[in-house]
Amino acid sequence: MTLLQEHPKYRLRRDKLVQTLLRKGIVVKPVLEAIGRIPRQLFIDSAFDARAYDDSPLPIGHGQTISQPYTVARQTELLCPQPGERILEVGTGSGYQAAVLLELGVKLYSIERLRPLHERARDTLRALGYTQMQLKCGDGTQGWRAYAPFDGIIVTAGAPVVPEDLISQLADGGRLIIPVGDDQGQQMLRIIRKGDEFIEEDHNTFKFVKLIGKKGWDAPGT
Repeated sequence: MTLLQEHPKYRLRRDKLVQTLLRKGIVVKPVLEAIGRIPRQLFIDSAFDARAYDDSPLPIGHGQTISQPYTVARQTELLCPQPGERILEVGTGSGYQAAVLLELGVKLYSIERLRPLHERARDTLRALGYTQMQLKCGDGTQGWRAYAPFDGIIVTAGAPVVPEDLISQLADGGRLIIPVGDDQGQQMLRIIRKGDEFIEEDHNTFKFVKLIGKKGWDAPGT
């Protein structure tokens, strides 16, 4: 990443955020180091600049949010991405989770259904110097078969069920991280493919915006 010139206050705020995540149980050093490098203020509207390093979600427009840093860190820990792995992200959103994954050295494929968010995230990630990525605007609930199989798939919105298309696009040994439930809350699932077997783990309750798409929730008003 090529870090743009920034005020030293952001470095201090990032350090405090990393300490907060440590206290909350995030222990994987590369994940903490990635979060400690990424300028989160560039992924949100300037009106929320003072809250850029709060451990809380923030609105990014179009009814969407940038996830709480703890949630980003926890999903990344569960995914356990390794340098060079092929990772699919469903729901680019602000691009912040994508930046964390790119900092960890993966080859990232990310899908966002809302074009304004897709374009903003693309421009922000490019401005920061990231290149190991393919981004597109589309329905992420159907995955991205052209680049499958994936070593990992991470879903950043709450699904009513686990989309079969995503399961089928996992490589052997691949991990799918997905919150599944209703609009009151979702269980964070990790599904690991072992040949033709899929091992499901439950990792506590979170709350995300709805995963909209053919294999997710219907769009509002439809």
